[in-house]
Amino acid sequence: MSLFDNIEKKTNIKKEDIFNLADSVKGANFQDEQTVRQLIKQVSTLAGKPVTKEKEDKIVEAIISNNMPLDINTIGKMFKK
Repeated sequence: MSLFDNIEKKTNIKKEDIFNLADSVKGANFQDEQTVRQLIKQVSTLAGKPVTKEKEDKIVEAIISNNMPLDINTIGKMFKK
């Protein structure tokens, strides 16, 4: 079983959706608020985890101001708070 098959099994997120999200991130301007908000909404929808406006604002501010590394684990922790 591949890594993506394991992820799909554990999260119910199809690997095609993961690849589509990865493609949308390529070349994305993480200094553009609208782009960052769109990506947050995509991740939230894929994960089935709603993000409040307050939490979205905090994530956007952290990403735009470069106060956090852009890795999936850090972003995942922000969604859990």
